[in-house]
Amino acid sequence: MTDERIVAVTMPKWGLSMRLGKITGWVVAEGDEVNVGDDLADIETDKITGTLEAADAGTVRRIVARVGEDVPVSGTIALIAPAGVSDADLDAAALEARAVIDAGVPEEAGGPVVQAVDVRGRRVSFAGAGADGDVVLLIHGFGGDRNSWLFLQEPLAARHRVYALDLPGHGTSGKNLETGSGSGAGDAAGAGDPAGLLADAVVGVLDAIPASRAHLVGHSMGGAVALAVAARDPRRIASLTLIAPSGFGRQINAGYLRGFAGAQTRRELKPLVGQLFSDDKLVTRQVVDDLLAYKRLDGVEAALHALLATLVGGDEQRGDSAALLAAIGDATPVTVVWGRQDQIIPAEQAQAVAGAVRYVIEGAGHMPHMERPVEVQTAIEDTIARAG
Repeated sequence: MTDERIVAVTMPKWGLSMRLGKITGWVVAEGDEVNVGDDLADIETDKITGTLEAADAGTVRRIVARVGEDVPVSGTIALIAPAGVSDADLDAAALEARAVIDAGVPEEAGGPVVQAVDVRGRRVSFAGAGADGDVVLLIHGFGGDRNSWLFLQEPLAARHRVYALDLPGHGTSGKNLETGSGSGAGDAAGAGDPAGLLADAVVGVLDAIPASRAHLVGHSMGGAVALAVAARDPRRIASLTLIAPSGFGRQINAGYLRGFAGAQTRRELKPLVGQLFSDDKLVTRQVVDDLLAYKRLDGVEAALHALLATLVGGDEQRGDSAALLAAIGDATPVTVVWGRQDQIIPAEQAQAVAGAVRYVIEGAGHMPHMERPVEVQTAIEDTIARAG
């Protein structure tokens, strides 16, 4: 940049494997004033469409990236600067940014390293980012995988060592959740109920990292798993950030859960996935195709139905996350984050998370960490800070 007052708005890295993104629409125009957290542009990756929020306040002086073109991660897509910055300096900075975009995606130096650990005879996969700081472990929900955190893992890794795992039955981890003797490499079953097996997997990953103490971030079913791990050994868990956690009330969209577990076609699956978001336009064809590919893997249907039985009975939630929270005690900082427009588990259940700092986010559904990642990151960072 020719003037240090020029702030570059760059293509974010949403997910460890992301190399480029496409601007599908600008929310702002040149000359607009923006504040931190304001929407700037809609961006599509090969996983999902998201909205980029402003990290700095100021005047949008130049829009560099055109709608419909691919931009490498970290490429400059717009310039923010005060009125005192000359047009000549802005034009020079924009020309430099255009050269990077026009050069395309550079040769990949090496993607994220996916690791695996054997936990009671089951393969559990996880991937990490960041070299320094406290350990943060991200735990996805029912039917998800470690890519659920694609908007958060990389930003959090700027200050922490951040790991995301695939729970058993999900992603690239072993699929067999039977409690008897199993078969198949990496899928042999151990003792315990399905819910307990998920907690075992988290402990196994913490042991493999290794991390004697960690901050857990759990979404939906993953929130209940995080609580179960913390209840086993509260001294090992530095803090808990629970995003729309299950088990804090009876009401739940059981129709969604059963529909997702049983869906076999794109026509069946797409409207269900749309219920996860306040804006179903975030669900791309690629997202649905990836979910279908996962659901057709051997063992997935049985695993999802086994977990479903632990989550709901009739049309109500099972599990008592409030009891787990009470067992942890007051020493562990707890934060609960909920999307106001959650169609799966009502946001009102945040009030049942005793002693927690609460964030209820407008414009978000059951996946606030994908719809409003900057606000969720703030909640996580504040929770970590409270842990000292």
